[in-house]
Amino acid sequence: MKHISRELYIGLMSGTSMDGIDSAIVDFTEGKANIIATCCQPIPEHLQHLTRALFLPGDDDIDTLGSVDQQLGTCFAQATNALLLQAGLKPSDITAIGSHGQTVRHRPPSPDTPHPFTLQIGDPNTIAAQTGITTVADFRRRDMALGGQAAPLVPAFHRSVFHSETHNRAIVNIGGISNITLLPIKGEVIGFDTGPGNRLLDDWIKRHQNKAFDSGGQWAKLHTSDTLLLQQLKSHPFLQRSIPKSTGREEFNKDWLDQQLKGFDHLSAGCVQATLLAFTAETITDAIRTLPVEVDEVFICGGGALNTTLMACLGDLLKPAKVISTAVLGIAPEWVEAAAFAWLARQTLAGLAGNLPAVTGAKSLSVLGGIYPGYPA
Repeated sequence: MKHISRELYIGLMSGTSMDGIDSAIVDFTEGKANIIATCCQPIPEHLQHLTRALFLPGDDDIDTLGSVDQQLGTCFAQATNALLLQAGLKPSDITAIGSHGQTVRHRPPSPDTPHPFTLQIGDPNTIAAQTGITTVADFRRRDMALGGQAAPLVPAFHRSVFHSETHNRAIVNIGGISNITLLPIKGEVIGFDTGPGNRLLDDWIKRHQNKAFDSGGQWAKLHTSDTLLLQQLKSHPFLQRSIPKSTGREEFNKDWLDQQLKGFDHLSAGCVQATLLAFTAETITDAIRTLPVEVDEVFICGGGALNTTLMACLGDLLKPAKVISTAVLGIAPEWVEAAAFAWLARQTLAGLAGNLPAVTGAKSLSVLGGIYPGYPA
C-alpha cells in the first residue's frame, strides 16, 4: 500500500480578545484540512498590559512597540514549540507556520482615513529563528495596498473547507469582533465584519466581577436587556456602513461604551451585560438578514460559540435557519482561525491568492504575506 506523506502546517492566532495564542497543526494532505493537534498558550500578564497600551491612540512609544513586537514573537515561537512537543513532532515535520500576529491598530480605507494602514506585531523573524520553521506572516497589508480592507481574510478558507452544494451557509466568527461569511450554493462569496463580538462583554464582566469572561453567558442570562440602551448601541455609524467593511477595538471599546452609558446610570451591571449580549446577537442577525440569499444554515466559530446563552439567542433570532457550531463540520469552533492561517501560509508558499476581492474590496486577487525562511538550529 502506497504511503501518503503528510502535509503539515501550523497556524498561530492571537485575536482582539488577546486571551492567549491559539496554535493548531493542520494536515492538508489531499487538500483536506484535518486538525491533528492544538494548544492555547497564555500571554504573560505584563506583556498583555504593554500590548494593550498600544491598542488605542495616544502617546505611543516606538521603543515599547519594538520591544513588544520581539517579545510577542518569542511567545509565538514558544507556543509553536510547546505544540510540537505535545504532538510528538519535530520542526522538520512542519512545512511552514502561518502567523497572524497581534493587531495593535487597524485603520481601513474610509473618507476619514486618507492613508489607511493595519499593523500586526509578533516578529516573524523571531518565530522562524526560535523554531527553525519557515514562517509566513504580515498577511493583511498586501490586501490593503490593493485598496482593500485587509479584513476579514478567513472567508477564503471558509469557502475552501465549509462550502456546500446543497445549502446556503453563513459562517459567523465571534471573537472580540464578529464577522460573517456567506457561502451560497452558487455565486460569489460575501464577507464582512458585523460589529461587536465578545470584547465588550469581556470588558464589562472584568470591570464588575473581575472575571475574564462570562462563562456560558450565565450572568447575562440572569438579567433582561434594556430596549433603549440597545437602541442607543445600535446607532453606531459602523452598523449602517455599506460593505466591504471591517472594524476593531478602535471603534468598539470600553471608552466608547462608557460614552453610550451616559444617562443609563439606573441600569444594573447585570442588565448592561444582558444588553451587550443582545447587541452582539442582534447585529449578527441584522447582518445575516441583509444577505442577498436566504441562509439555510448558520455555523458559529470563535469563542462566542462556547457562550450557550448567546447561541440560544442567535437560534431564536435566526429561525428557521439552523444555528450550530462548526464542530459538526469537522473543525472545533475555537480552532477555525488558527487553521485558517495555516491554510493561508500554504496558499502563500504555493503562489496562490489568499484574499477575496469581493470580501475585502481589494482591486485584485493577491498572494498574501511575507516569507521568513527557517533554518534548523
